[in-house]
Amino acid sequence: MLMSGLQIHGSGLKSGAVNDMIAASALIDFYSKCSLWEDACRAFSELRFHDTVVLNSMITIYSNSGRIEDAKRVFYMITSKSVISWNSMVVGLSQNGHAIDAMELFCEMHRLGVQLDKVAIASALSASSNICSISFGEQIFSLATVLGLQCDNIVASSLIDLYCKCGNLTNGCKIFDGIDKSDEVLWNSMLIGYASNGHGHKALELLELMRVRGIRPTERTFIGVLSACCHSGLVEEGLTWFKQMQEDFCVTPSAEHYACVTDLLVRAGRLDEAVEFIENMPFKSDSISWTTVVSGCKAQGNEALIQKMAKRLKEMGESESPHSSLYVQLSSVLAAQGDWVKSEEMRGLMRQRRIAKKPGYSWIDS
Repeated sequence: MLMSGLQIHGSGLKSGAVNDMIAASALIDFYSKCSLWEDACRAFSELRFHDTVVLNSMITIYSNSGRIEDAKRVFYMITSKSVISWNSMVVGLSQNGHAIDAMELFCEMHRLGVQLDKVAIASALSASSNICSISFGEQIFSLATVLGLQCDNIVASSLIDLYCKCGNLTNGCKIFDGIDKSDEVLWNSMLIGYASNGHGHKALELLELMRVRGIRPTERTFIGVLSACCHSGLVEEGLTWFKQMQEDFCVTPSAEHYACVTDLLVRAGRLDEAVEFIENMPFKSDSISWTTVVSGCKAQGNEALIQKMAKRLKEMGESESPHSSLYVQLSSVLAAQGDWVKSEEMRGLMRQRRIAKKPGYSWIDS
């Protein structure tokens, strides 16, 4: 499919058809659906003229690729903004860690009389949950009730997510129980809510109830299940479900599923199994998995494994160097063990490989 699309793009460039708004919009949509964000941005930059449809698409594409300032620039280029324009920008801000900006933009929508739909409401609730603002979220839900959207599954799912992230499982359950025709999105929100609050057994009970009701678990469902097992110490249950999701439900594990199982094994003190599990992944392991193992080594005082990982990191080529977090974590652990020489080696590798650590800051300070 990708090769065919590239060939069509080439033909369009030769014939000049890519300058047509409909063709250009379809081309940008093609690249975005293939998650080729840079190619979509390049196709956009080659256009001489733009219409609202293309600009709306670019807000989403820039947001998905983390270029939120470019998304804002495109948003303010649109003279006649539709509800899609506003929604795309609110979603983009919320997904890129600009929750307060998203909430302010939602308030501006409401003030200007833009017709609010379920996407706008759900996006504002999502922004509220990102900073655990129950008061703002409940105001949004009151507005949703006035608009007759309180029973919509997307809106209800976002509200459940808000309550659960704030530790208010009681209200989350009330919302969940109050929806008659719930879909897998709603069930997933409630299951992940149980998981994030340490109620592993309740999460597994909800999974069984899903199956009884004929709702097929999805990839996201099993992220919640594995996370629930991880946070509740249900090691064997987690390993069993990781196997069953593939055999019984034909769900192919993603990097996030593997990260959950790695965390599960590390928390149980089974560090050697965790390392073997990471090494047998069907794709290149990410820094998160190895950082989890390092944290486990620190907690359990496994100096031998720490030294082994430091040696492995040193032997890696620059092209396969992991994220800065692994270097920093290893350096800190080695320093805590009194091995200042190797601790400095890790920092030296960062400088040599031009790996910079981004300074942390709270959303209040930002």
